[in-house]
Amino acid sequence: MKDKISLIARKIAEAGKNVIFTGAGISTESGIPDYRSQGGIWDKFRPVYFDEFMSSKEARVEFWRQETELYRYLKKAKPNSAHMAISELHRMGLLETVITQNIDGLHQASGLPDDKIIELHGNTCRVRCMSCGEIYSLDETHKRIDAGDLAPECTCGGYLKSDTISFGQAMPVKEVGKAAKLSKESDFFMVVGSTLLVQPAASMPFYAKQRNAFLAIINLSETPCDKMCDALIREKAGYVLAKIADEIKEIRSRR
Repeated sequence: MKDKISLIARKIAEAGKNVIFTGAGISTESGIPDYRSQGGIWDKFRPVYFDEFMSSKEARVEFWRQETELYRYLKKAKPNSAHMAISELHRMGLLETVITQNIDGLHQASGLPDDKIIELHGNTCRVRCMSCGEIYSLDETHKRIDAGDLAPECTCGGYLKSDTISFGQAMPVKEVGKAAKLSKESDFFMVVGSTLLVQPAASMPFYAKQRNAFLAIINLSETPCDKMCDALIREKAGYVLAKIADEIKEIRSRR
């Protein structure tokens, strides 16, 4: 593994267009459960589809009941060493962008600026009115829920929903298009903590390889891209990314 970490560090240090793609596996180390594995969110709850949310108050109550479960984890979660290592790459001028499937806001909390993050599935730290688009505070929304307003609405009468992409809801065209473009232009593309099973996000590594980008994968389980990647490490993200960041600092100190 040490040789692979050194190889990845050297590739990042070349200061080409470095793109990092993150999934739930980077945030589980911060105490946030993933969605699809045993014991994950969908193992406990049946997901509320977007058309259900928009057509049924009962579905909206259930949606916010599930969001309250996730909110408990979010309130306690802090960026871990993987998030901090990525933020360090930005400070070193070695990061083009982070494309993330995560909705937890931990990349921002690590110090990474918004313009360096493409959120493919939205951000649960924001609440949006489905009618007028007004943004509400997540904390204030949950205070309303705790007070008995189980399906909160906007002052305009529209339904409030976490600013995330639900099942059956259209993906954000702008974000997906920007992610695809940057993936196709990348020189180095690293997947961290994603099984690469959900489209269109799972296509991004393929776009990168079409340009002959160096592809690294750091994930505990198998992905469909394992055989085509240039470096594969099956280890926890926090440990590996911290080692990569340290290695890059050593490379720079020798110059």
